[in-house]
Amino acid sequence: MKTAIKMMAVVVLLSLAANSQAQIKVDLKKKLEQQVNRRLNQKADQAIDKTLDAVEDSITADMKKDGSNNAGSSAEKNSTGQVQGNAGQNTGSQAGGPQQESLQAYSKYDFIPGEKVIFYDDFSQDAVGDFPALWNTNGSAEVVTTNLFPGKWMKFVMNECVWTDELLKLPENYTIEFDVIPIGGLEGDRMSGWNMRLMQAKNAKAWDAGSAPGNGGFHFQVEYFGRPSYNTWLLGEQCSAANLRGFIEGEEKKQKMNQIYHIAIWVQKTRVRLYQDQNKIIDLPRAFPAGCVKPDRLRFEYGAAMISNVRVAVGAPDTRNKLITEGKLVTYGIYFDVNKDIVKPESYGTLKEIATVLQENPDVRVKIVGHTDSDGADASNLDLSKRRGASVKNELVKTFGIDASRLESDGMGEGQPVAPNDTPANKALNRRVELIKL
Repeated sequence: MKTAIKMMAVVVLLSLAANSQAQIKVDLKKKLEQQVNRRLNQKADQAIDKTLDAVEDSITADMKKDGSNNAGSSAEKNSTGQVQGNAGQNTGSQAGGPQQESLQAYSKYDFIPGEKVIFYDDFSQDAVGDFPALWNTNGSAEVVTTNLFPGKWMKFVMNECVWTDELLKLPENYTIEFDVIPIGGLEGDRMSGWNMRLMQAKNAKAWDAGSAPGNGGFHFQVEYFGRPSYNTWLLGEQCSAANLRGFIEGEEKKQKMNQIYHIAIWVQKTRVRLYQDQNKIIDLPRAFPAGCVKPDRLRFEYGAAMISNVRVAVGAPDTRNKLITEGKLVTYGIYFDVNKDIVKPESYGTLKEIATVLQENPDVRVKIVGHTDSDGADASNLDLSKRRGASVKNELVKTFGIDASRLESDGMGEGQPVAPNDTPANKALNRRVELIKL
């Protein structure tokens, strides 16, 4: 095609030149070929530019659509990063991490956080660069902020350990949640992996070094190439059960460097369940045989990661009894994006349980009320709490089919605290959603 166009142009222009009275001393054929090539190249460049512009516009539109341009949003109150352990705290996917998923994507997510917070740390009360006050270490760690993820994070890059400074007073049933960002550091830019132990310590201040520290526990590991694995270790004369070990297979369950993952652990007597985002990846009915191991410490070790929003809570909420009989349900299992009223998909288990109670009691009407802690401006907190209450109402209607006429919504901001706003754990108690029977 190009050759034909070039030849036609040459023929025409040579014909014109033949009728000219002027004597042309330049090589007309060569000059014509150069001109034709130049114009053809210009046309090709224009076509390429249009194609690249279309691709760029498509990418930009997709980013706006999925909300990845919201990374610069400021936090409502004490910014806490990805996911909070209770209603009203700041949560959400961040730039560089997984995008916001729909609530329906978590349709099999049955995790429900414990009712009473006994330990909470988002590092909001620690200075950047310091080691966090509620933890201890035989190595090093520091509180950091990033340009990608809001809030403060405990960053460790080490071959040692960090652990909760005080022993956790855990009953038979409890939940543990935290957000983690795997990073590089131990081996250059490559993901280094990370480890977590839920263990029974030998004493309050011991870090219990060794491959099997303390008196036993549950070990969750993410290897340097992202594959999760687990094992239990049981020590003591009364422990006759076998240690357990396994690997979590599947590319979709591998962790990636510089992305946020929400880890939730649910312990019911001897049973341990572990969730990574919407997936339940571990379920061990006999992880802690009766009379064998009673965990009392959370420890992170041997790897490189950033941790935040560590929440330990006890007491499984009796949704049906508290809402129907007592007339009021306080829930800490509804999560929101940073400074926004968007319900996070991790809320599915809690919302489903509430919806089930409402479906089984069709005559019951409820008011949904949002609450915050005292950080931030009063007016902003009040507005945000109202919007979040309305958002919960909308999800119950849209996702679970509850009649909108049975639901009202409101917000109280920071005006009705249930605890002093003096510690991270108490602030976590104040950030909540209440359902009041009308």
